Amino acid sequence: MADPKTVVVIPSYNSGSLLATTVKAVLDQCQQSILVAIDGSTDGSDQILRDSLDAEHTARVTLLCSKTNEGKGAAVLRAALYAFQMGYSHILCMDADGQHPAERIPVFIKTSRSDPTALIMGRPIFGADVPLIRLRGRKLTIAMTNLETLWVGLGDTLFGMRIYPLEPFIAAMRQSSFARGFDFDPEIAVRMCWSGCRPIQVDAPVRYLTRSEGGISHFKYLRDNIILTLLHFRLIPELVFWRIWQFLPHMLRWRNAEIRNLNDD
Repeated sequence: MADPKTVVVIPSYNSGSLLATTVKAVLDQCQQSILVAIDGSTDGSDQILRDSLDAEHTARVTLLCSKTNEGKGAAVLRAALYAFQMGYSHILCMDADGQHPAERIPVFIKTSRSDPTALIMGRPIFGADVPLIRLRGRKLTIAMTNLETLWVGLGDTLFGMRIYPLEPFIAAMRQSSFARGFDFDPEIAVRMCWSGCRPIQVDAPVRYLTRSEGGISHFKYLRDNIILTLLHFRLIPELVFWRIWQFLPHMLRWRNAEIRNLNDD
């Protein structure tokens, strides 16, 4: 595969002024173009973003606006299909709320260039500002997605800063009518792993903004935990009865490569 042609994708729903701050940080840290997928926002954040951009930056930012809120996965898929039509091979996905470090974008892109077929997974480095309920709650999902991928090193599947190769990403999204809302991040990671995209981890410090700093969260504790629970009731039977035959050759190849590397060392 030729060197990846990567575009940054930022899905946004009612992100307020944080959206403009996040886009500005990305513009300052890399030369990539940006697709902002506005997912039915009603807070005027898209206009705040437009007003914040000068002529030079406007040329690098494209807004894809949906009138209805369909969920993060749906927004990213719309942006991915647009990016594919525009000739991009990869998308770097990051959240609009200021949690993901724009300064790590060059490292993600360099890592993707070293293996363009890989799924580049952000490995979150949490600080003292992380809410304990969020830190503890993600452990079950991580354990389940490790089980669903037979412990090949998928990592934290609730952390959404990643680089996706576009063709397998679009194919994986078309395997399921789910993965459009809060279940998007873990489900797409598992499905891409099943399809042969080796996960590679890249450290990414996480910042949780307080309400006084403009921090926002659309996480609904009961609703979204039910969605995550149902996700695993779907994925485990699918792995056992179908996907394992697709996945096993990839897993064995990765394990053999690891053994060879250890022997070489």
